[in-house]
Amino acid sequence: MPLVSPRARQQILDNLDTIYREAYERAKKASDEGRMADLDAAYQREQLLLEVLLDIRDSLSGTAPQRDAGTHPMAALDTIRRLTRLR
Repeated sequence: MPLVSPRARQQILDNLDTIYREAYERAKKASDEGRMADLDAAYQREQLLLEVLLDIRDSLSGTAPQRDAGTHPMAALDTIRRLTRLR
């Protein structure tokens, strides 16, 4: 079975943006301001979570850019744990 390379970070983030943008536009056309606010908050939360997951993926695969000595997969997992407590 051939190995499948992971999708590029920007492609994944662009897909997330497209999904939310389409839903936001539908809510806007329906003048549903509550839904628009909910979508905006959900987009920001999911974008942050997705970026953390992508950082973990990159760290584990060895493709993460070296930012600083404090960047570590366990730190990213701790961030996810804190984010899930917000719900």
